Amino acid sequence: MRVRNVAVIGAGAASEAEGALAEEAGRAIAREGWALVCGGLGGVMAAASKGAREAGGLVIGILPGYRHDEGNPHLSVAIPTGLGHARNAVVATSADCVLAVGGEHGTLSEMALALKMGKPVVALKCQWAGVPGVETAATVAQAVAFIKSRLG
Repeated sequence: MRVRNVAVIGAGAASEAEGALAEEAGRAIAREGWALVCGGLGGVMAAASKGAREAGGLVIGILPGYRHDEGNPHLSVAIPTGLGHARNAVVATSADCVLAVGGEHGTLSEMALALKMGKPVVALKCQWAGVPGVETAATVAQAVAFIKSRLG
């Protein structure tokens, strides 16, 4: 069976609390043996990447620009797309499940795209948690349990 991809999405300028949650989520994703997919830049993306890498996980960054070196230093694989914000569609498409931590409008777009594609989405401390079809988790453990239930 192939490795399952879990996207962690959220603001590029995350709060300290969001960063801590994202890092914890990254560690949990790696411990489950899932690959972490993200937008590859800072904030929630960098924090989740850091947690996953420290736990020995595979971290894939889908970058908005043309350069491999524009991603955060915790990426295992950097994929430049040259798509700018449209790379959000690639993040959503490449994921088997999406975990939103905090977030801004880019996060909302990734959540909506994932839902449109029939992918499970779980929100953790996210202002977009009320979007129909989005599961809400209060803790990383709850988010991981939701993801497990959807990935089988």
